[in-house]
Amino acid sequence: MNSKSGDEIALNEEPIDAGIVKILSAGIAISVLLVLIGGGIYLWRHGLELFSQGGVPHEQEALCDISDIINSVLALHGRGIIQLGLIALVLTPIARVAFSICAFVQQRDWTYVAITSIVFVVLCYGLLGC
Repeated sequence: MNSKSGDEIALNEEPIDAGIVKILSAGIAISVLLVLIGGGIYLWRHGLELFSQGGVPHEQEALCDISDIINSVLALHGRGIIQLGLIALVLTPIARVAFSICAFVQQRDWTYVAITSIVFVVLCYGLLGC
């Protein structure tokens, strides 16, 4: 049985909660910033173009491969930067779960390590589309 009092456990959870808040806040801030920058670049370059036959002006092929997205970001293409922002948004909860696993390992709470690891695997599985 755990010999720690409820106050000790609560005090140990505060840094973990603060870490989770920092991860989520940073992830969302980075995502929003990238999407806004990418959207601004895209509108600067293509904002005055007319839509023709229902398509997006200067629509490129889909940016589905991470190497294509990185090349597009390095070329300062707005769509690539937007895609990178969306990837950062998707990776934010995955980073939060990974942090939680580390915190539970540090606390030696093996039940939560197991449960959180399953959640992590499911998130990664869903992200990779396997």
